Amino acid sequence: MKIVLGVLAIMIGMYGYIPYFRDIFAGKTKPHAFSWFVWFLLTAIAFVAQIADKGGAGAWVTGFTALVSLIITILAIRVGRQNIAAIDWLFFAGSLLSLALWAITKNPVSSVILITVIDALAFVPTFRKSYHKPQEETAFTYSLSAIKFAISLAALDAITITTALYPLSLVITNALFVGMVLWRRNKLSSAQPPY
Repeated sequence: MKIVLGVLAIMIGMYGYIPYFRDIFAGKTKPHAFSWFVWFLLTAIAFVAQIADKGGAGAWVTGFTALVSLIITILAIRVGRQNIAAIDWLFFAGSLLSLALWAITKNPVSSVILITVIDALAFVPTFRKSYHKPQEETAFTYSLSAIKFAISLAALDAITITTALYPLSLVITNALFVGMVLWRRNKLSSAQPPY
């Protein structure tokens, strides 16, 4: 059953990224390169930690997400949002500094706690950009991301802080992000004159 859930989580992830890539190539979605680069690094680290702590099929979606995040990072550099604010540089530098701290600690639990915090910080540039331009993100993809990580939690062979904290945080942050994007879209569309 856990293998089925692991495969289902990856399939949901694949399905969720189709509109995201379509919207990137159509120029509608403009991913933030800093967020996606840090997410690539973090999900790759989390995947290795999950595998090391016997996460099993529940870790597969994390590995898949790391690969997709790398591809989106490359696309974001080429076609993504180019207005990088000073606060984006601050969060990016903080994320990289935290990665250095992770390398020093070499403790799986501490590492997962650190990458969970770093991931939340890495989301800040995307939250900031999307607050002002909510139409530049594909909310459907983030919705399915929350779902795929919720399913991956059920697919974990061993549920520990090391295997479960990071995907749980992704369920929460993705759900909050979707809520914010939909709320801002609604608020901005209701502020537009009807003609």
